[in-house]
Amino acid sequence: MKWKELQEKNENELQKLLAVSREHLRELRFKTHNEQLKNVREIRIEKKNISNILTLLKQEQTKTKTSDK
Repeated sequence: MKWKELQEKNENELQKLLAVSREHLRELRFKTHNEQLKNVREIRIEKKNISNILTLLKQEQTKTKTSDK
């Protein structure tokens, strides 16, 4: 998913997307182990998506902490 698309989502949507992405990564790892995955690059893409989601969630948390003070 593109960075701009992720930025438009709220925190709840990002949490749901994070759970789905982690589950998909888990399935990809199982497929790799069983030699069923043909495009191994998918793992790298999914890990990048997860890191982007986590980055946005962290940014939102720091925004709320600074606005509370």
